[in-house]
Amino acid sequence: MTSVADIMADADKPRRWGWWYVTELRLREMRGYVSYVVTSSFANPLMYLLALGIGLANLIPEGMDGVPFLVFVAPALLMSTILTIGAEEGMYPVLSGFKWHKIFFAIHATPVTPGQIVGGFLVHLTIRFTFTAGVFFGFLILFGAVPLASGWVMIPISILGAFSILTPLGAYAARLEDDTGQFALIQRLVVMPMFLFSGTFFPLSQVPDWLEWVGWVSPLWHATQLGRTFSYGAIEPMWLSATHLVVLVAYSAIGGYFMHRSFVARLTK
Repeated sequence: MTSVADIMADADKPRRWGWWYVTELRLREMRGYVSYVVTSSFANPLMYLLALGIGLANLIPEGMDGVPFLVFVAPALLMSTILTIGAEEGMYPVLSGFKWHKIFFAIHATPVTPGQIVGGFLVHLTIRFTFTAGVFFGFLILFGAVPLASGWVMIPISILGAFSILTPLGAYAARLEDDTGQFALIQRLVVMPMFLFSGTFFPLSQVPDWLEWVGWVSPLWHATQLGRTFSYGAIEPMWLSATHLVVLVAYSAIGGYFMHRSFVARLTK
């Protein structure tokens, strides 16, 4: 016979492990499109490296920043891939959970709190980012694009970079009542310029002065520069490397704070 203590213990589990239940749910949902996740995780790095890495490298035989062009651009390709996934996950999946599938409301009908919903959502994405970044890094090793053993640090940097754009977008998406083209506008006016003008294919110093500010506010540039430091030993002042890290942490932390507030406001109104 089940005792009152056992019942109370079972009821207390969601309060302690609610974030993991949300993570498990999101991972189970991925089974519906796991083939896309796996295929894109292998195909995208290969296409990026062949087209943008090796292809452009043939046109720039002198390289960049004192290293072959493939070595220079490799960290940027890894970072841009993971940050782009982060941007995507911070938009439609968040709005979908509130408007179309309403899964966040269903979860909140249990003892799971809004904070645990956000936590589980982010843990699930951490797992996905780690897998995708790990596969991409493996391709970089195969192509000889990572000279230093410390290059593996690019994986956690890319995850931090992804959160630095995902959480602000997630905070915004959680407040939306409908999609009237806002996400398409963000892709065109934020994500694409960030990819083009964040020192991805050439140093930021070569960008026109009136565009250089894009790099300074872009999480992609900060993540890429940190990645280059660990990948091939790019030389820059210590204060600048520290700035890269501080900016990424600040974007992620502030974005996470407002994402939590947005979830609470949406789920409790």
